[in-house]
Amino acid sequence: MKSSSLLKNYVSALIGCAAMSVAVGAAASGSKPAVDKALHDQALEILQKSISFRTVDGAGQVPAYAEYLKSVLVEAGYAPGDIEIEPVANTATFVARYKGTDSKKKPLLVIGHMDVVEAKREDWKRDPFTPVLESGYVFGRGSADNKFDVSMITATLANLKRQGWKPKRDVILAFSGDEETAMVSTRKLAEQFKDAELALNGDAGGGLLSEAGQPVVYGLQAGEKTYADFKLTVTNPGGHSSRPSKVNAINQLAAALDRIGKYQFPVMRNELTTAYFTASLPKLSGPTADAVKRYLANPEDAQAIATLSDDPSYVGQLRTTCVSTMIEGGHATNALPQKAVANINCRIFPGTPIAEVQKTLGQVAADPEVKITQVVTGSVPADASPLRKDVMAAVTKAVHANYPGLSIVPSMSAGATDSMHFRANGVPSYGVSGLFMKDSDEFSHGLDERVPVSSIDGALAHWNSVLKDLAR
Repeated sequence: MKSSSLLKNYVSALIGCAAMSVAVGAAASGSKPAVDKALHDQALEILQKSISFRTVDGAGQVPAYAEYLKSVLVEAGYAPGDIEIEPVANTATFVARYKGTDSKKKPLLVIGHMDVVEAKREDWKRDPFTPVLESGYVFGRGSADNKFDVSMITATLANLKRQGWKPKRDVILAFSGDEETAMVSTRKLAEQFKDAELALNGDAGGGLLSEAGQPVVYGLQAGEKTYADFKLTVTNPGGHSSRPSKVNAINQLAAALDRIGKYQFPVMRNELTTAYFTASLPKLSGPTADAVKRYLANPEDAQAIATLSDDPSYVGQLRTTCVSTMIEGGHATNALPQKAVANINCRIFPGTPIAEVQKTLGQVAADPEVKITQVVTGSVPADASPLRKDVMAAVTKAVHANYPGLSIVPSMSAGATDSMHFRANGVPSYGVSGLFMKDSDEFSHGLDERVPVSSIDGALAHWNSVLKDLAR
């Protein structure tokens, strides 16, 4: 579920303040790092081959795809015993260990997911699972989410092995097989590697290009809200519509939804959101700039909070939000409703228990006949990761090598990635995708998903730089 392909869950906010920056180091100078043509060709081949595996839920192709990735690494010099593919539920995990020279150092994790969302051939212009190279793009399901970065990471580590690179700490690839659905494999990996130093996620973060192809901003994801759905249900005896009573399931539910819709959860902040507001301030003007300035000075400033709460670019950075997304009720046009059901979708501020939000919804609904139950998902609550100086410096160096001076923006996304499970187990996790794209090229989970071939060299250089710096 690529919250970065590209910056999907917060791209409107970034466009609104596209030149935001964080003081994390001086821009690198010089030309872009050169990438060997053979490495480029191999990375493109891995991406195309990756797309051809129909790794959707239930298709059973994740293990076969994992075996292919293993073959790439073994051919580059990995010992077969350093790569493990383990069946999990109806999918699999892929773990490859690049051994370091200092066994006392905690390992560096590199995570991503091998599965993709479903795509129907009749809906697409091209077969979604036959990679097509056309007009400077690679088309196919998963090309962006998440097989681009999985391919770039694999190609980079294969190349480093061929070169004889010796990291100080172990570098462990840990690819999940059901990130788009139940995240059972993700939870297994997060438990298996809860002693890691940190995790780099290729399924989050990334760069935004303007429609003219110029770099706009790079987003580094260091936190994400917890996704939760709640079902609200009211049941009544019903009856003939010619005999209306004061008890009506639809009316009861509507009243509860109205109260919930008017409720605002308490304002919260963390290091990540503070950095986000601080970064946005220099490029803002008018009431929004004044509100951000006042909020940073006093996080209890009611007027500033009210102004920011009315702005879609900022409300999600302030608090937990819950909104009605679906409703159904009644069984006949001439009968009193026996049942009415609604879905409330919540994006929960990091560190807030899901049960606490459910309890609040019940209090706000203020009707004991409105039953509130959680819809089971793969999401778990997790605190945001600290903005570590070593991570910020490594990412800044890598991004600036390709795009000198480009703004690096820390972000808390509203989407869901594997990172949440690692964060929940105490492993700081950061979305640092190497993919740069235009917003108009963003089709993750949609029709005709694609990535620009021109992003390959930059992504390879990006991962090479970040891995070398953080595996020390």
